Amino acid sequence: MEYRWQIEERLPVDQEATPLRHLLQRQWLLPKRLVHYLRSRRQVLVNGSYRPVSKTVAAGDVITLNFSGDEFRTPDSSYLPDPGPLTVLYENRDLLVVDKPAGIKSHPNQAGEVGTLMNRVAAYLEGTNDAAYMVHRLDQETSGAMIVAKNPVVVPILDRLISTGEIHRDYLALVAGVPNPARGIWDLPLGQDPTDVRKRKVFGKNAQPARTHYRTLAVNDDRALVVLNLETGRTHQLRVHLAAAGCPIVGDPLYGTVAAPRMYLHGVEQELVLPFSLKRERIVAKIPDDFPQF
Repeated sequence: MEYRWQIEERLPVDQEATPLRHLLQRQWLLPKRLVHYLRSRRQVLVNGSYRPVSKTVAAGDVITLNFSGDEFRTPDSSYLPDPGPLTVLYENRDLLVVDKPAGIKSHPNQAGEVGTLMNRVAAYLEGTNDAAYMVHRLDQETSGAMIVAKNPVVVPILDRLISTGEIHRDYLALVAGVPNPARGIWDLPLGQDPTDVRKRKVFGKNAQPARTHYRTLAVNDDRALVVLNLETGRTHQLRVHLAAAGCPIVGDPLYGTVAAPRMYLHGVEQELVLPFSLKRERIVAKIPDDFPQF
């Protein structure tokens, strides 16, 4: 059987002996559906030979996973290549972290649309065996670090790592007002704003839990520089939580009160857990030149 994607990983020296199924589902976070395909097609290999998932693997074993494509609901990337400036902060076999500029969309909203960050990544990967797959998005007005998968295998893994907080995402915001207290957690559910379909609202329609950790770095008169960490990832979460605290982001066109050339929200740092190797990588996106000195 031909395959389109192959994952090969040598287990580290500190890997305890464990059933292969446990490794695939609990450590590597592969969905049960994918493990079923690998098992039924005998495409999970240990040191080059098929091994039942009930059997044990240990340090030094080389695990090979072969995927043909039909295991995935969306095996093909739909983003049209559209070259443009692209800053790659980190890249490995499975993913990229890119530095998104403010003012461009993360992804198209309709078929055939170009000019977005995902179109630029598609152009960057054109001619390779990889393609661009969406993992998470940044608002058009937001800049900073954004993860893009290079194959569909790692998309559900990265989704799990983000939803469980294993991947840490820190943002820097210039806000109008000073948070009180200077640090803490906003635990405020977010839902749809019934008066404006573009907006979200604390305790809005169909509200979902939303938690943001924040810390004030500096204060200058009635403005503050705040670092924020997403525990959840709701639409407009940081923007709404800051506005609800009386400290809207300077330049926020939806929730702000102070106009500016851009919205001053920047994804400054991500601490990744890399799929399969489980190694940690700290990725920093430098503060843009158009961000005010504070």
